[in-house]
Parts: sequence; C-alpha cells; structure tokens
Amino acid sequence: MIDGLVLAIQFLTRLPVKKCVDFNDKNLSKSILYYPFVGLLIGGFGALVYYIFAYLNDRIASFFALLAMIVITGGLHLDGLSDSFDGFLSCRERDRVLEIMKDSRLGSFGVLAIVLDILLKYILISSIEGNMFLILGLSYANSRLIIAYLISAKRIAKAEGIGYMFYKSKPKKYALFGGIIYIVMLLFVDPIYLIPLFFSFIPGQIMANIAYRKIGGFTGDVYGATIELCEIVSLLTFLGVLTWI
Repeated sequence: MIDGLVLAIQFLTRLPVKKCVDFNDKNLSKSILYYPFVGLLIGGFGALVYYIFAYLNDRIASFFALLAMIVITGGLHLDGLSDSFDGFLSCRERDRVLEIMKDSRLGSFGVLAIVLDILLKYILISSIEGNMFLILGLSYANSRLIIAYLISAKRIAKAEGIGYMFYKSKPKKYALFGGIIYIVMLLFVDPIYLIPLFFSFIPGQIMANIAYRKIGGFTGDVYGATIELCEIVSLLTFLGVLTWI
C-alpha cells in the first residue's frame, strides 16, 4: 500500500519523492485509493502559501496560493484542459478530435480555457472567507475523488496511453474504499462539507457525457480537464455554502 501512496504522489504532484515504484497494474490500482488525500495535500500546500502572504492582502495571497498549486501539480491538469477544449470544440470527427488532443501545439480554444480557468479560480479564492486549509484542501480532494470514480467506472476512448493504463488496472475496489474513508472523514468534520462534494459530481458526469459523444470515452487529457472543472465547481459551492451559513 505504501507503493500505491508513493505512486499517487509522484503522478499527481511534482513533489520530490525519490522512492522507485514499479508502474504496474497492482501499484496503479492501489494508488487510486489515495487520490483524494493527495488532493488534500495539494490544497493544504496552497492554503499554507495563502496564509504566508495574507498579511499583505487577500488578492496577493490568492494569487500566490493558486500559483503554488499550479507549481506543485506541474500544470498537468491544465494541459489536459487545453487539449480537451481544443479537441472537443473543433467540431471534427472522432479520429480527428483525438489527433488534435494529442498535438502538442496549443490552439485558441485551449488558451482561452486555461485563461478562464485560472482567472475564475483566482476570483473564487480571493472571494472566499473561511478556513483555507479546509476549503482548498477539500476542493482539491473532491476533484480527485471524482476522477478516481470516473477511472474505475467509465469507459476509455482508446486502448493506449495513461488513461488506459489506469483503466486496465481495475481499481474499482480501491476507489470505493478511498471514497468511503473520505466521506466518513467529512461526516466527522462537518456533514455540510458533503455539499461541495455532491456538486463536484456534476461536471464529472457532464464531461463523461461529452467524452462519450465526442470520442467514445475518457483519455488522460479528459481526466485532467475534469479535475480542473471539478475544482472550480467545488470552490464555487464553498463560496455559496459559506455565504448561506
């Protein structure tokens, strides 16, 4: 199980974990269990940076918190977001969409998606008042729990690439176990935090419907795009929930 944790950290972050772990089905499957908890780590790091700069003002703190979370993930999911938008909004046939998504060049839709994603996250983080360790930590954990569910429950578009490697590792039982632990943890902290998690499932299902229609299933890029969208929806829900209570 330690190998699964190490692999989850190595894949989802750029933290310098030097332990060598075999990239095999067994370890890939077990790594899925830890996805929401690595999300907590990413969001917690962003919150730490936020509070370091909070003595200046909220806007500067929000900027550096967002920058820190982009750096710690290596912008991995932003790349998936841009590729997915370039492909899905091209209005081409399935094979051509997959070619566009695989192309390393950045198109206009991809640029627009990245700019709007970062801008909206900055606005949301700077608008939220509350415990940033909980808000950012749970938002980034929610999105990765959704991806664990999608990887284990939804079909993939092609029998190659990172997405296929995770899919064929059959991680369903580990995704379920990790989800149960995470939900029980939320219940102990405060059941109200289940609300952002619930709403985070919506962009996940929307992306599943679009991916099925456009290319027949998920790819690694679509997983990355879904993580970004789930983070936004979770933050947006936190803003509404905290205002409501």
